[in-house]
Amino acid sequence: MRELSLHILDLVENALTAGADRITVRVEESTAADRLSIWVNDNGRGMPEEKIRHLEDPFVTTRKTRRVGLGLSLLAAAAKRCDGDLAVTALPERGTSIRADFRRSHIDRAPMGDIAATIGMVLSANPDVDFTYDHRVDEKHLTLNTRELKSDLEGRALSDPAVIHHLTAAIRRSLKKLTTGNTNRSSLMEDTYGETDL
Repeated sequence: MRELSLHILDLVENALTAGADRITVRVEESTAADRLSIWVNDNGRGMPEEKIRHLEDPFVTTRKTRRVGLGLSLLAAAAKRCDGDLAVTALPERGTSIRADFRRSHIDRAPMGDIAATIGMVLSANPDVDFTYDHRVDEKHLTLNTRELKSDLEGRALSDPAVIHHLTAAIRRSLKKLTTGNTNRSSLMEDTYGETDL
């Protein structure tokens, strides 16, 4: 995969396939430590021990719909190629936690990609899932929590195309602020309502 946002999308799809209704995506970037870490945590059915033991083998999968499971093996290879690693913790019927670490400045590290579009797509297709997205760059961070977001929407559906459009734009603006150093914390709802009313 050419972008880290596509890896995140794959991990979220795995969580949904495992029956998760609570998913957290966290991205942390440290310029001082030259690290980039991605966590995806869910409350789904967990992952069999056999799959965890063979993370780098694309021909080991728990899915019945296809014979190969490329997602985790590709992410593990991408992390190791960039002086990082992949760790998986899973508890049967209690969920899975996946962490991928990369050297942030590594020449082979894929770009983050369009994380705003990825989050927007996940939310529009799964409005009933409790979803949290937290992105930190050094001391600055932005947070999106769908439970809080739904109460701010005053009856508008999270799957409403207009809501998703404005939310995606707000995520893009907030991520730009993180990388330019204009703020310590970014409120997505302030960004969304600040420019265009929903």
